[in-house]
Amino acid sequence: MQAFLKGTSISTKPPLTKDRGVAATAGSSGESKKAKPVPWVEKYRPKCVDEVAFQDEVVAVLKKSLEGADLPNLLFYGPPGTGKTSTILAAARELFGPELFRLRVLELNASDERGIQVVREKVKNFAQLTVSGSRSDGKPCPPFKIVILDEADSMTSAAQAALRRTMEKESKTTRFCLICNYVSRIIEPLTSRCSKFRFKPLSDKIQRQRLLDIADKENVKISNEVVPAETIDGIFAACQSGSFDKLEAVVKDLIDEGHAATQLVNQLHDVIVENDNLSDKQKSIITEKLAEVDKCLADGADEHLQLISLCATVMQQLTQNC
Repeated sequence: MQAFLKGTSISTKPPLTKDRGVAATAGSSGESKKAKPVPWVEKYRPKCVDEVAFQDEVVAVLKKSLEGADLPNLLFYGPPGTGKTSTILAAARELFGPELFRLRVLELNASDERGIQVVREKVKNFAQLTVSGSRSDGKPCPPFKIVILDEADSMTSAAQAALRRTMEKESKTTRFCLICNYVSRIIEPLTSRCSKFRFKPLSDKIQRQRLLDIADKENVKISNEVVPAETIDGIFAACQSGSFDKLEAVVKDLIDEGHAATQLVNQLHDVIVENDNLSDKQKSIITEKLAEVDKCLADGADEHLQLISLCATVMQQLTQNC
């Protein structure tokens, strides 16, 4: 009243309530928030066991188990990249559904510490938890959890022995899935308590078809050619320039364009051997470096760093002729 008598103006706008403030903030953040990009490796990982490629026998047995909403303890073994981890994750998603999946599955991979102390504490504590309830979609939900131990062949014998006791004690509430490349490195008391499945190496035809399907879905145009001769010439031109900055830019473009480093190594080998401007000693130095880089790439080294190292050696030899 005093404010009115003194002539001060009073705002006629309604006050910003807490709910309206939250809504406004949520709206603005929702508009500015962009969808997070997902790597194709994860985007096209099998979501159900039917999508697993070239492992028909394994898929057939797992589907029978899933129909009864039950699983035995599992041991998956075979070469890397054959779908062992993807298969058990897909089976777990089918069993528990997207809502309970994260609560019912414990996954430990090579980056985790998995000595005897971890088995005694983390794995044991998770295995002792009892679970119950049903899925929101009405499908039957099994009354157990799943512990996935990836690269189990790298676990110590003591840790494997401790795991055997946990598997025996918690058999009613937990199923274990051991994943390894070499089944001979798993102790016999563990292998005897698991259903063993061997994953076959994927044929080139299957891999090619899978890549073509992904490329088609992502609207990516690909061809059968390998690295163009002009690209190889560009590498040599950068090496002959003697400028490391130019060399680094060319290598970065190669990686950005998606060329495989192993393919570049193979083609560079042929070009180096047939190059008449290089002496036998220079050729031997470069081919030795090619062999070293090829070995490093096979062991999983970074492609960008290996190509930089290789091209630096080529540049060193080429500039000696100038």
